[in-house]
Parts: sequence; structure tokens; C-alpha cells
Amino acid sequence: MTSDGKRIEALRRLLTEAHDKLGLRLGFALWDGSRVPAGWPADGLMIALRDAGVVAALLRKPKLDTLLHLHVADRIAIENGTIFDLAAARPEGKVGRLARGIPKAAVFDVVRRFIFAPGQAPPAVEHISGDEIARDGKPSTNKANIAHHYDVSNAFYRLFLDERMVYTCAYFTQDHHDLERAQTDKLEMICRKLRLKPGDRLLDIGCGWGALVCYAAQHYGVEAHGVTLAEEQLKLARDRVEALGLQGKVTLHLKDFTQMEGEFDKISSIGMFEHVGIRNHPTYFQAVNRLLKPRGLYLHHAISRRAKKTERAFNKMPAEYRALVRYIFPGGELDHLGMSIANLERHGFEVHDVEGWREHYQRTTRLWFERLNARRAEAEAEIGPERTRMWLIYLAGCSLAFERGGALVNQTLVSKRRKGASGLPLTRADLYR
Repeated sequence: MTSDGKRIEALRRLLTEAHDKLGLRLGFALWDGSRVPAGWPADGLMIALRDAGVVAALLRKPKLDTLLHLHVADRIAIENGTIFDLAAARPEGKVGRLARGIPKAAVFDVVRRFIFAPGQAPPAVEHISGDEIARDGKPSTNKANIAHHYDVSNAFYRLFLDERMVYTCAYFTQDHHDLERAQTDKLEMICRKLRLKPGDRLLDIGCGWGALVCYAAQHYGVEAHGVTLAEEQLKLARDRVEALGLQGKVTLHLKDFTQMEGEFDKISSIGMFEHVGIRNHPTYFQAVNRLLKPRGLYLHHAISRRAKKTERAFNKMPAEYRALVRYIFPGGELDHLGMSIANLERHGFEVHDVEGWREHYQRTTRLWFERLNARRAEAEAEIGPERTRMWLIYLAGCSLAFERGGALVNQTLVSKRRKGASGLPLTRADLYR
């Protein structure tokens, strides 16, 4: 038997033991065409290992980064299913405890045969290197970080977003899966929470493709200003403003929002705050306060993580979170809800309402994944197969994180603090009319 044959035989033994002891509800497809268990159906859910170097790479560097690199390079893949199917098939019970039943001899045999096995190293995934530099808060750095994610391709984002191309959490007023309806309801809810009225000056920080500023100008008669650092988004947003005949009502700015001047009655920040970085929070909230008129309303919509027992524990990045920041949102950082509220109060705001939208974002990201996966071939033609695989695992991972409560999203409505009445209604009945 050849050395490769011995490797495969050792791996089969180990995977067979693991399948039995862990009670796995999936199989494995090996690079020689065999399956584990041997009788696993060809159309069943499987993890495919494309070459011996996959096992060697995971043994040498057993980290999430390695797994991501291998998956993006299509050297390890999910067959006959998606990451959601893989998550549903996870073992019942604690894996560590179940794994104790796997014979150590089988594990050692795989290690000794694969640890020095030849094989191409996992290719580097495109990213911005240097987390510290990516969070320095400089306008030039912010622009580069935003371009990395949002200037991928307008055509690519059209494949899975709604018609208005709203790239933030939708709002499901009922149990449905109509993304167009849910995003329209989200825009409407934002306008209601801000109590927009004709003549208001609205600033939308991180305006994306202009959905909110256009909606607010059309339906609430406001003078809307959007600010963004994404050049590709801005081009399309300006085309849409012109197509809707809103040139006199909507103005779009390509600049860091901290460089904006003037005062606004209402300010919204919908899914932009995650890009700021914790060390830059004081600068961010000071700028919002400077731009907001006295008693003006600010809607703070942001993803967050659960608070830990200590801030030191909170600041330790889990592997999944570090990968998200490194490969998808360079410079990004999530705070916890208490940190946001404390910062808002420290910087001159009165908090009025907080609403959790976690389950709304779980459904939104799941729909984005399904829509992109259904048009995968078009996505690969537009941005390449590697980046498409990265985006699919990112969307699926986000949905699972929101489902399990590892990631949260909240809308917090505040006013610029002044003595006396806030000017808000005594109840929130007007939001749900």
C-alpha cells in the first residue's frame, strides 16, 4: 500500500470512530472518491476533503483561519447542503465529552501520517492586514475600510438585496419572508421613530445606496442629506435620486461624517456604527451631538455583542468575531448595549427607547444567504468564486450568530439633552398605528 493509501486508511478509521462516538448526522467524502461511513448515500450531507494537505494544514494550525482559507479555496466543502444544514446536524450533547470515546491510537495514527504530509498551504484570503492600523479612526483609513466591503460591486449586491438595496436589518411586522416588504416596513419604522415631518433636515450617516434618504424625502417631505465613504454606492445613489426627481430634496456627500457642517433636526445611523471602532467612540458621539439641533432626535441602530462580567473579558475577541473583522469588516468593532447607552448619556443625549431586533436580523441574513446562494453562478462571474464563498459563509455565520444570541442588534432613540420636555409623545402608540 502506498503512503497516501495508508494515510487514507488511517483517516477512514478515525472518521468512522468519530462518526460512531459523536453520533454524526453527516458523512465525509475523501479525495480518493471514498465516503465515510462507507455506506453513506451519495446525495447525503457531507464534508468533502479535497486533498491530503487539508488534513495536514488543520493539524499544523488548528484554527478557524485555517478552516476559512481551506473553504474559500474550495479544498474543504459542504456537499448536498449548506452551513445551515451542517449546523442542524451537529452532535447532540457536549462534543468534548462525546469525543473521549474515540480511541487515542486512531488519533495518533492520523497525526503521525499527516503532520508532515506534502500539500499546498492554504492560500491567503484577501484582507487588510494590521487590525491596529485599521482602527486608527483617520478619514483615509475609514475610507479604505469601507471600500473593502461596500465597493465590491453594485451588481453583486443586486443579486441578493431588495429592490432598494437596503443592506441593513429588515423589520418583519408579521411572520413572513418577503424581503421587499420587510425593508419597506423598516424604512417606515425609522421615519416614525424619528417623528419626521415636512421641512425637517435629516442626516443619514452611512447612507448606502440612498434608500432611507429617498424614502424620507418622498414620504415625509424632509430635506435629506446622506453621507458615505463608499464611492460605488454613491454613484448609484445619485443616479437613483435623479431618477426619482429628488435632486432638490436629497443631497449626498462623499466624506467622513465628522467633516460635515451645519445642524440637523434628525440624525439616523443605521448599521454604520459597527465600523467606527471602540477607541473612536468619543469622536463619533461628539460629532453627532455637534450636528444635532437642541432636542433633535438621533436613532442609533447598531449590532452589538453581549456584555461580559468584566470589560477585559468582553475585549477578548472570539475566533469567529476576529475573522469577521479581519476578512469582511476591516476596522470594525462591536460594543455592548450598555456601552452604547453610557456613551450616549456621557455625550449629551437622553435615552428614550431601546428595541431589540436580533430575530429580525437573523431572518434578514438568512434571506440574503438564500438569495445569493440561488444566484451563486452569477455572483462567481461578478466577483470570483473565492470571494463568493467568503460572502456566503459570512451571511450564514451572521444568521446563526443572531439565532443563537451571540450577536445582537438594537435601535436606540435619543434626543439632544435639554432641560424641560423632550417633545416626544407620552406613549409610543403612534409607531404602530
